[in-house]
Amino acid sequence: MSAPRSTPPDGQPSMGAGVASGGSIPGTSRPAYTLSHGQSVLPVLIAVPHAGRAYPADLLARMRDPGESQRRLEDRFVDLVAREAAAACSASLLVAHAPRAMLDLNRDPHDLDLSMFTASEAEKAVMRRKMPRGPGQGARSLRGLGLFPRRLPGVGELWRAPMVPQDANRRVAAIHAPYHDALGKALARMQDRWGEVLLLDLHSMPDLPAQASGVPAATHVVGDRFGASCRRDLVATAVDALDRSGLQVAYNRPYAGGYVLDRHGKPRNGIHAIQLEIARGEYLDSDAQPDAARVSIQAGIVAEVVRACAALLEGRGEWPLAAE
Repeated sequence: MSAPRSTPPDGQPSMGAGVASGGSIPGTSRPAYTLSHGQSVLPVLIAVPHAGRAYPADLLARMRDPGESQRRLEDRFVDLVAREAAAACSASLLVAHAPRAMLDLNRDPHDLDLSMFTASEAEKAVMRRKMPRGPGQGARSLRGLGLFPRRLPGVGELWRAPMVPQDANRRVAAIHAPYHDALGKALARMQDRWGEVLLLDLHSMPDLPAQASGVPAATHVVGDRFGASCRRDLVATAVDALDRSGLQVAYNRPYAGGYVLDRHGKPRNGIHAIQLEIARGEYLDSDAQPDAARVSIQAGIVAEVVRACAALLEGRGEWPLAAE
């Protein structure tokens, strides 16, 4: 089935009151992100960093297998769920348009696999100094899924040729920095208004295999960096809302969250962050296209999570005892 008619084919909303865009995608005329906030009446912001579909022509030409790489890297069409959910509960919404193949917004900007660049050791040393400070190469980049994805299991190398350092710096400046700056400022403005706020970082995941014990596989995974990014009662409320919908819910395994939660989740300062993963089979058809009816179902579920957490933040909810 096709995507809901209210959403343009490329996922870009029409610009209007309460909607702003920023950054840029090199090689296109598209902004890096769109932030919708005019109708927000809740202390919750939904963000979607991995569903971008604005591919520059030269990026596609450099891919060994564009179709498979897009299918595997994207949180495919989960932005449709986010848009409908945000509209249903009047939450703020931040959607990235840059594809994950170009740059992963859920990675530290220093998490680089320098072996994928065409440069001398001296040039790479300069590149390290120019990139924002961070912990350096991590486990994800070693597996090929750092700031710039390099390879995928079962697919192999993604690119026909090495990347030049200038492209990396350009992408960080045009996409990564503006997106996270906008997200941080939006959360700060919301905190000024409400005191405590929640970031719901929305992702999708491949359908998980059933467990050997016979327990059905999780369809939704809530992550909070093992308690580091969010108040415990807020996480319990989110899990409880999903449980009430009759879903198979997992907590922090196999996905606990990444850089977005590390950077923006500051529970001691009143800014909480949760990652929510939705199995793609819950809203896509057998051709990996959005099923409008199932998109709406998932949007309703996400909206319920947002409302429940907002009620707790606003002092209108109780800690769900069943989650203790």
